[in-house]
Amino acid sequence: MTLPTQATITEVGPRDGLQNEKQLVPAPVKIELCTRLLEAGVRRMEATSFVSPKWVPQMADALDVMAGIPRRAGDTVAVLTPNMKGFEGALASGAQEAVIFPAASEAFSQRNLNCSIAESVERFAPVARAAKDAGMRLRAVISVAFGCPYQGEVPVKSVVDVVQRMRELGSDEIGIADTIGVGTAEQVKRVMQAAAAVYPLANLSGHFHDTYGQALTNIYACLQVGVARFDSSIAGLGGCPYAKGATGNVATEDVVYLLHGLGVSTGLDLDKLVDAGQWISAILGRKSLSRVGNALAARRAAQQQADEAHRA
Repeated sequence: MTLPTQATITEVGPRDGLQNEKQLVPAPVKIELCTRLLEAGVRRMEATSFVSPKWVPQMADALDVMAGIPRRAGDTVAVLTPNMKGFEGALASGAQEAVIFPAASEAFSQRNLNCSIAESVERFAPVARAAKDAGMRLRAVISVAFGCPYQGEVPVKSVVDVVQRMRELGSDEIGIADTIGVGTAEQVKRVMQAAAAVYPLANLSGHFHDTYGQALTNIYACLQVGVARFDSSIAGLGGCPYAKGATGNVATEDVVYLLHGLGVSTGLDLDKLVDAGQWISAILGRKSLSRVGNALAARRAAQQQADEAHRA
């Protein structure tokens, strides 16, 4: 079996991760987190959401955050854009990528977007056209592609249908998301292969949550079928709102450790990622959810103590 030699990571901690935090995180902290991630080699990042502050108070400072993030040539700073008002904010902020988020489940679409899948596509269509007209990259992330908290099983054909709809909108990348973390490896392979039958494999990505501890296994399954684009969240930021107390987004540190161990390059500095993950976890007042991050941090601390004892 030949795995891809290179993988692309989109860091979603500043947006998908922090958006789930109950405590308000100040804009300077968000900017510092984004800066640390960029210094660790992150080239693609979801920084914030242009959504109603009434519904998502955590993202009310989107313009301030975008204004404070250092920009480098070749970086892609993405923002979530649910509607044209959100897109206008994205455009004003200088975002390079607009992210839309249809669901693969009718029940989930009704509960979270208050409309059917078909109606959600109609709502996203003007955003997609505006993004293309502005020369902005367009990414679609399909929620609950492997299981829905309201409907249960999601048929593969439902995922494929939404992939086709997102292709028709001109999406440059389509993410297949395990929003509640129930997917398993063989299921992931089936869904990704089915999606690749109607959309270029090179532009498909995986977005996995670790609710049931399957995220890394599912990423490996993706690699086996040629998918080499993944979303991840520093320190595992972002719990799963559909499984109280469960781990949410897969941790960037863990994904990078896996990929580097497989000989798959990412362009990311694991040590700096660990620093960033430990830093933001301390700011939030809790332990990082990255097993790799915590293990490497503990090893560093033990080595430091040994060095100090030797000098004494």
